[in-house]
Amino acid sequence: MKLVRNWLVLAVFIFAVSANAARGQQPQPVVPHKVDLKSTDGTLLKATFFPTAKPGPGVLLFHQSNRTRTSWDDVPRQLAAAGVNTLTIDERGYGESGGKKEARERYHDGDLDAAFEYLVSQPGVQRDVIGAGGAGWLGVDDSVETARRHSAEVKSLVLMSGETLLPQLRFLLQASQLPGLFVVSDDDEYPPTVEAMEWLYDCSASPQKQFIHYTGPKAPWLWYETSDVGKVPATGSHGTDLFKRHPELPATIVDWFVTTLIRTPGHAPADAVASAAILNQIELPGGVPRVTQQLMEARHKDPKMRLWPEVNVDIIGEDHMREADAEKKAGHLREAETEMKVGIDIFKLNLLAYPDSADAHYNLADAYLQAGEKALARQYAEKALAMIDSHAAPLSSWSDTEQRRAEIRSAVEDVLKKLDATAATTSGRPPDENRSR
Repeated sequence: MKLVRNWLVLAVFIFAVSANAARGQQPQPVVPHKVDLKSTDGTLLKATFFPTAKPGPGVLLFHQSNRTRTSWDDVPRQLAAAGVNTLTIDERGYGESGGKKEARERYHDGDLDAAFEYLVSQPGVQRDVIGAGGAGWLGVDDSVETARRHSAEVKSLVLMSGETLLPQLRFLLQASQLPGLFVVSDDDEYPPTVEAMEWLYDCSASPQKQFIHYTGPKAPWLWYETSDVGKVPATGSHGTDLFKRHPELPATIVDWFVTTLIRTPGHAPADAVASAAILNQIELPGGVPRVTQQLMEARHKDPKMRLWPEVNVDIIGEDHMREADAEKKAGHLREAETEMKVGIDIFKLNLLAYPDSADAHYNLADAYLQAGEKALARQYAEKALAMIDSHAAPLSSWSDTEQRRAEIRSAVEDVLKKLDATAATTSGRPPDENRSR
């Protein structure tokens, strides 16, 4: 009987330990709490802090002038659940905050610094990895100004349906290492917000930026962005109002901050639209050497900087190789050789930008094979195959699916088989049939 009781006690203990372990593995619910922030003049600003379960970066979210901090809806909860501590704040004179809106300009810097210092002072917040997001004129201006005042710490921006002032625009023109996500809708009730956001995007010097533009009919101008919501009927397309019409947008914003603050702090994938000037320059006479120099200068400042998407330069290089093949078939051997050399130089440039890409190695190997540079073709093909086998890095910066890996593996093996067949023909021995096994 005593033995049975002992086994029963042991079973209960094991169950309790297992239950605790299971609870420990489940995501902990985000528990936000309201906080009071004191500005330089003593005015109390109300904010809500959404902490993460473990140490991580932080984000400040600023509302538009016809809303309050609650307009960000579930975004701060999603951010905190994803590992990003988040602070939403009611601007001076808005929501639960004290002070008068008219005094905002006078105490603006103090209000922003109070919010920033609170966020970075919280336990577990990485004070040198901060993001800022803003909606409307009010929120966009505050986000960019926060980045300007704390340029060493702010690593990412999300700007929705707004604009900013000349000092902040000049900052964006110089902030080549600050990724930004820009969001606007054509039927924003405050025209010309679309044109303002397009200009803001254009002023951003970073090639690591993205523009989300919801197209459609434009709303007529009725009044300026104001806290008096009675002056302009809401279309549901200004700032955080977009969340209801575009329910995927909050997740997009969360993913942007997770990418630029956790996965690759201060970096986002290069965007083809943002990189258009560089991509076009590649095609100009002497373009590849000039772009190579630009890349080296950018890498001197930031070793991880990427000035263009890998896949776009792949396409440009492949176009030249196809043109070379067409010229060769037409009997224009000199033109074919010229196009082939340009294609190889473009693939070499892409490999310089993406040295961990097996795809980039394969492209160069295949180009060298077409050019008859057999030793170089083998060198890059074998390197590509080794990289695919190792799984040490994604196949390329834009794709790492099993289907794509299998396709490139087959293509690399085909290059090596052709090289073996050529070598066998030259030496008189049979080709190696086991290379692909």
